[in-house]
Amino acid sequence: MLKVGVIGAGQIGSAIARALAESGKYKVIASRRSIEKIKGLEEIGVKITTDNRKVVSASSVIFLAVKPNKVPSILGEVSGLLEEKLLISVAAAIPISRLSSLAPKAKIIRAMPNVGLMVKAGFTAYCRGPNITDSDIKVAQEILGELGAYVEVDEDLMDAITALSGSGPAYVALLIEAMAYAGLKVGLPRDLAYRSSAYTVYGTAKLMLETGMHPSTIKEMVLTPGGTTIEGIFYLEEGGVRTAVMKAVEAATRRAREIAEKLDSSIYKA
Repeated sequence: MLKVGVIGAGQIGSAIARALAESGKYKVIASRRSIEKIKGLEEIGVKITTDNRKVVSASSVIFLAVKPNKVPSILGEVSGLLEEKLLISVAAAIPISRLSSLAPKAKIIRAMPNVGLMVKAGFTAYCRGPNITDSDIKVAQEILGELGAYVEVDEDLMDAITALSGSGPAYVALLIEAMAYAGLKVGLPRDLAYRSSAYTVYGTAKLMLETGMHPSTIKEMVLTPGGTTIEGIFYLEEGGVRTAVMKAVEAATRRAREIAEKLDSSIYKA
């Protein structure tokens, strides 16, 4: 059974540890400074510790799930134990070049998941370091598959992925909230407004993914001349929903690049 470690069992790290442990395919160990906050992981077989070196020593694959500014100190602590081990960094904005300089003996994959992994419906984009083999990728894909969907991308796309799918759950949650508010405005009970809004988004996404339909095709399936849907679409278009979303993702991408540059500069100075 493959041994997987998680350094930094916060919200994302804990979800990774939980998903892998519940699959029954991996032995999982996770670390966090406030160990009391992850006591619940023990109930599903995850070993917990405050010792990051213990995590690395006990594992063949290690997730680095700490805040970006913590990466240099953490890797400085465990770098000597990472020789020939697979390090999957989900720390935002830290490029492979910097990870490699901090942990030169590790096999490195940089990944960007989203919070959907908490219900095993995440989307993770990843890119490989220069010393990664096909067998390493197979292992990584098997692990990432336990968290949801995954895709390999070039590293120069990671900032855009961060802005779109990494930040995307917040955009979709805002849409669901707006739809629910609309339901409240026209008289729906609160629980029904939120539940129907969430299932509408879920079902539409599932329909697109499972049938391969283009969003425009799904939209046309619902539109009828002079009907309710075209009336609603008219006001959405008048409100500039498409433009607002495009501007949001563009701005978030720009911000991701700014943060990456600032972090990289401060890390190198350190």
